[in-house]
Amino acid sequence: MDFLFNLFPGLPWDLMVIAMNMVAMAGVTLHIYGVFLEKEKHRDLVFIVGGVCLFIYALWIRNNIFTLAMGGFTIASLIEFIEILTGHHRHNKKLVEDFKHPNQ
Repeated sequence: MDFLFNLFPGLPWDLMVIAMNMVAMAGVTLHIYGVFLEKEKHRDLVFIVGGVCLFIYALWIRNNIFTLAMGGFTIASLIEFIEILTGHHRHNKKLVEDFKHPNQ
């Protein structure tokens, strides 16, 4: 048991601290998972939920830079998701080909 107390010297933690750390871990996990998604619509939804989780955590730790970054990232993902839903988000065939074959 001493090993656990040496590993986590602040035990027992407050329930709010545990909840906020879980929210932050969920946000980080969703952002990592979103990078590997192929469909843009699904990726944006995962980024929005992860961004909201990290935005809440940033507000809780009172870090202005992190709050601004997560708010901006979440809003950007939300805008792109709305563009996809309304049909305004399109890819030019030339841009897709340049992305697939950059040296040609």
